[in-house]
Amino acid sequence: MALFRLPSSGPAALIPRGHGLLLRAPQMSDYPQWAQLRESSRAYLTPWEPIWPSDDLTRSGFRRRLRRYAEDIAADRSYPFIIFRETDGAMIGGVTLANVRRGIVQAGTIGYWMGEAHASRGHMTTALRVLLPTLFGELNLHRIEAACIPSNAPSIRVLEKCGFTREGLARRYLCINGVWQDHLLFGLLHEDFRG
Repeated sequence: MALFRLPSSGPAALIPRGHGLLLRAPQMSDYPQWAQLRESSRAYLTPWEPIWPSDDLTRSGFRRRLRRYAEDIAADRSYPFIIFRETDGAMIGGVTLANVRRGIVQAGTIGYWMGEAHASRGHMTTALRVLLPTLFGELNLHRIEAACIPSNAPSIRVLEKCGFTREGLARRYLCINGVWQDHLLFGLLHEDFRG
């Protein structure tokens, strides 16, 4: 049943682009821009993310991150993307498809972040609209899931604008900023996607 698996050679490099954005897997050459963007956005991102490892912004920490990403991509478990503005090559954020499940599920979970200087400008909505055809197309997923803290109104708006349906509340679902937090659960089915 080829419908439920990828070709044995694995997917080609996924580089979705459109509407002035380019999304691609992180590379070592991205480290300076990535570390600067994450550091300058630390206070902004902290309420919405797990606690950062102490070496998170170091070159060696980034190198380990890239190794883990490469293993996850090869095993069809996860697909990280950095978001770049095409006009000037500026890195503005990131999206990761994680927890990819195959077989009868054909689903994955997205998480995303935006650098503070680029937030509230519609970039993440645009990035997801650029990425979703790749997730449903090349990666052959049936369902994309997302979760966000109920007080994260900007994230809720992004998901709703992209066609996700609110499906419920998961109590104490993820440990965010050191605290187990409730999360709203969202889903988007291939047949409901308006690409």
